Amino acid sequence: MELSSILIIDDDAASLARLARLVAELPANRAPQINTAADLVEARTLLQAHHFDLALVDMQLPDGTGIDLIGWMQQHMPQLQAVIVSAFAEEEAIFAALRAGAVGYLLKDRDDIELTVALRSLQRGGAPIDPMIARRILALLPATQLPVAVPPAANVHLSERELGILAHVAQGYGNREIAELLGLSRLTIEAHTRNIYRKLAVGSRTAAVYEARAMGLLP
Repeated sequence: MELSSILIIDDDAASLARLARLVAELPANRAPQINTAADLVEARTLLQAHHFDLALVDMQLPDGTGIDLIGWMQQHMPQLQAVIVSAFAEEEAIFAALRAGAVGYLLKDRDDIELTVALRSLQRGGAPIDPMIARRILALLPATQLPVAVPPAANVHLSERELGILAHVAQGYGNREIAELLGLSRLTIEAHTRNIYRKLAVGSRTAAVYEARAMGLLP
């Protein structure tokens, strides 16, 4: 994933400056264009005026939540990748963000190197989840469904190809890597991925894996 244009949304000036610095230090062919916003209104104005590859979104903003913004982005610019970067780690908020379309959830209190590694995984097509959050989510899955009404698996049909792609996604492969493994074009993989999202009623790779496991479609 090319991170040439990034929007950071946070009402804390110190957090904005830190994330902007970490993003600017990522290895890339050219320095990324970085814009910042302190609230939803300013963020929507920038999103409507410019193209962005990635949005780093705080959970709590003066005029709403990061979940509100990600839901709006999914309606108006679904190709835009969004990652929550927050101090909050409540399970309901995490699941709500992933269902809204976030492709990752990171915690602000991590060291610079930990956040940098997570951001670099985005460049490789990954979906970064803070390790502590990932452990908590995995601990929940064997005992209970996600806190959402999950449609019965019988009503969701994924083709053999879609199941194969989703299995690779669950292993952490990005679209480019899956394309190489299966001998298909990246555009073909992206088309299959969109179909998977539609069938599972999700907006991100991470949410697709969670929903598929909850339905018994993936081990």
